[in-house]
Amino acid sequence: MADRGWGEMAVDIQPACLGLYCGRTVEIINGTEIHGNCGVCPRGQRTDDQKICRQCEGSPERYDWLYLGFMAMLPLILHWFFIEWYSGKKSSSAVFQHATALIECSVAAVVTLLVSSPLGSLQIRSCKVKMLSDWYTMLYNPSPDYVTTIHCTHEAVYPLYTIVFIYYAFCLVLMMLLRPLLVKKIACGLGKSDRFKSIYAALYFFPILTVLQAVGGGLLYYAFPYIILVLSLVTLAVYMSASEVDTFKDLLVRKKRLIVLFSHWLLHAYGIVSISKLNYQDLPLLALVPAPALFYLLTAKYTEPTRILAEGANGH
Repeated sequence: MADRGWGEMAVDIQPACLGLYCGRTVEIINGTEIHGNCGVCPRGQRTDDQKICRQCEGSPERYDWLYLGFMAMLPLILHWFFIEWYSGKKSSSAVFQHATALIECSVAAVVTLLVSSPLGSLQIRSCKVKMLSDWYTMLYNPSPDYVTTIHCTHEAVYPLYTIVFIYYAFCLVLMMLLRPLLVKKIACGLGKSDRFKSIYAALYFFPILTVLQAVGGGLLYYAFPYIILVLSLVTLAVYMSASEVDTFKDLLVRKKRLIVLFSHWLLHAYGIVSISKLNYQDLPLLALVPAPALFYLLTAKYTEPTRILAEGANGH
């Protein structure tokens, strides 16, 4: 009993770990927790309030899933944009390439969930995000004597940071396996130099997305609902202006315009749902989804450049 008391006292008088994210690892020996030295927590663990490394056993919150959904949508949206950009009216193969991109990203998302802990399940274990600094633990390594740095960098937001990189890797591999064969067979309306331009574009934007996640993952986590709303509003206005859509009749002329409109409405709804975090009392805000498009169509005739110039000339 005395020995046990001295053992417990030895644990209690251990100096506190320095820094925000340094912790003591735990080993269970004969039913007793034995705490190690202060240092970095193993992958899949983070420090608790007592600076002890604890296993991540929680599940992602709804907002976390919405963030992962946003990061999963980015490659798909960019795929669709560049497929449409380089296909244009020259080829009828764009729809097949769109479908292939959707399959690639969907399969990559499922495989990423399956290989994450717990293996073979579509559910994942995670640690709770408490503050912005949780995403940037490498900036909080303590230096007690201002000379020696104690490295305690670990994934405090496990697995929200690294799972995005894994997903992008699977997207890239699946694209390289599937898309070239498809494009070579069905993109007959395009020249040889144009057939693979959407694939070349992906080889550029995947590294950009990777760097974006590595540097700005924490900022994106808190800001992505507002980024969705702003970008969807801007891109919708640019598209309708470039397509010379000024009336409701102009929308009905081509099915493609309706598809683009509904796609932007889905993005509007996703942004609103992300801001409200699926709180049911805020869901009536979804009624505002068509408002930007309706406002544009109702006011487009008053902002027509030729009309403004004509009125200015008449005024003089």
